[in-house]
Amino acid sequence: MTITQLQYVLAVAEHKNFTLAAEKSFVTQPTLSMQVQKLEDELGVLIFDRSKKPISITAVGEKIVNQAKNIVAEAERIKDIVDQDKGFIGGDYTLGIIPTVMPTLLPMFLNTFIKKYPKVNLIIKEQPTDAMIRNILDGHLDAGIAATPLEIEFIKERPLYYEPFVGYVPQSHRLSQEPMLTTEDLDVNDVLLLQDGHCFRDGVINLCKASKNIQGEMFKIESGSFETLVSLADEGMGMTLLPYLNSLHLDPKKQPNIRPFKNPSPAREISLIYHKSELKIQITDALKDVISGIVRGAIAFQDVKIVSPLAQK
Repeated sequence: MTITQLQYVLAVAEHKNFTLAAEKSFVTQPTLSMQVQKLEDELGVLIFDRSKKPISITAVGEKIVNQAKNIVAEAERIKDIVDQDKGFIGGDYTLGIIPTVMPTLLPMFLNTFIKKYPKVNLIIKEQPTDAMIRNILDGHLDAGIAATPLEIEFIKERPLYYEPFVGYVPQSHRLSQEPMLTTEDLDVNDVLLLQDGHCFRDGVINLCKASKNIQGEMFKIESGSFETLVSLADEGMGMTLLPYLNSLHLDPKKQPNIRPFKNPSPAREISLIYHKSELKIQITDALKDVISGIVRGAIAFQDVKIVSPLAQK
């Protein structure tokens, strides 16, 4: 039994196809199939049922796959130990970032990070939180940047920064004459929201629930981008809430429509999340230090009240 054989088993288990698993593993299909077969022969069991399309995992195969994940992860940890002992920060590192953070945060830290750590091959993927969590569990992401707390047993969370919400209130709106907002001002029935699946949307709904301003049909319009929500607000369809960093990139002509909240301002906690196994922790630490240092100077708000992205039942 070899680590390579276990890696091939994990690839087949993921893709349910020997040819695709071979492509993703950068080997020929006969080589991968032969190694999986050798492992099955050594163990005296079938890991995969090849009679079905797509290939399925046998009952004992499920147990083997779960154990293989642990073994492969621990083998990778040995390389981490050596890298840390040598003070080496480099290699492939795949990072997921949620869509409501990606456009504002990535330009702030990416150039600084790659210049400071040129031996790290940073691979960035924009993903919603649910997909990010699955991919961290499956080993397809080394870490993610998401709104927290998530309170998931196998995930570690390290806060990077706290980003206040601000209101975008067009001149035609009932709150346009208010220089600052309170959570009691919000009525979810006239707040334009991101579409379902965005954690920022969940945070806004929870904020409105906390202020008791929720009733009847909640949503008139939902969109996938803040830019669309701002445009709809300008057309008299309501108001919307934006993360503070997103508000900085608005057209200067729209800036007068921004309304901060009175202290404590509602805010979201943005964290670096990763598996509790802490693989590649030296790169994770370096990433946290760079991002925290840069964003700390961009967000001057101190008195904030964290709004959880978790849906309240």
